Formats: sequence, C-alpha cells, structure tokens
Amino acid sequence: MATKKTDDAFSLSSFDPAKFADSFREFAEKGAAQSKDAYAKMKTAAEEATKTVEATVESAQTGTIELGLKAIDALRTNAENSLSHMEALLGVKSLSELVELQTTFIRKQAELAVEQAKTMQEATKKVAENVAKPGKDAAEKAMSNFKKA
Repeated sequence: MATKKTDDAFSLSSFDPAKFADSFREFAEKGAAQSKDAYAKMKTAAEEATKTVEATVESAQTGTIELGLKAIDALRTNAENSLSHMEALLGVKSLSELVELQTTFIRKQAELAVEQAKTMQEATKKVAENVAKPGKDAAEKAMSNFKKA
C-alpha cells in the first residue's frame, strides 16, 4: 500500500518568509487605507456637526433678539397706555366717569394682552422652528446617507 506524503502545515520547510512578508504588507496597507477612509469620514462628519451647531446657535441668538424686541415693544405699549389712562383719570369729574374710564381701560388692556400673547406665541414658534431647522436638516441628511449605505 502506498502512503501519500503530505506536507506538515507546521513544519518550517513549508514556511515561506517572502509570502508572509507580502501578506503582512498587504494586510498593513489595506488597514492603513481603511483607517484613512474612516478618518476622512469622521472629519467630514465633525465638520458638518460643527456647521450645524453654529447655525443652531446663530438662529437661537437671532430669535432671542427678536423675542426680546417684541417683549420690549409690548412693555412700551402697555406703559404708554397706562400713562395715558392715568392722565385721563386726573380729569375725571364724577364717579360714573371714573368707572367708565376704568372699565374701558381694563377691557382694552385685556384685548391687548390677548393680542400680544398671540404675537409672542407666533414669534416663539417661528424661533423654535428656525433653531430646530439646522439639526433637523442634518438628521435628515444623515438618515439619507445611512439608507444609501
């Protein structure tokens, strides 16, 4: 019976250092290329995140200024109305005139307060949408990139 001679996988005679060096070099080059690619992707993602944060902060700052100006305008209007009412009260000649002036003033102030609240609510909603927009856009872009991959 003939025996088939097989090379021992662990014998030194089957070990070729040149092949090992080539395989190791190929593995190292492939790893370096993957690392460069991953670094480039991370750098791009970090830059996009920075732009998103900057846009969000800028929107928040602009919105805060807008809301502040609207609040100041409302306070100015209320102060002017109160001073005008006080001047009118100084010229009152009877109790019935006082009651009528006061009732009219309170009704107008209540209507104005509702109008000012609506204006502030609309402005706040607009600011919130503007502040959220950069983050929302970035999330949508990330999800579309994720779906492509």
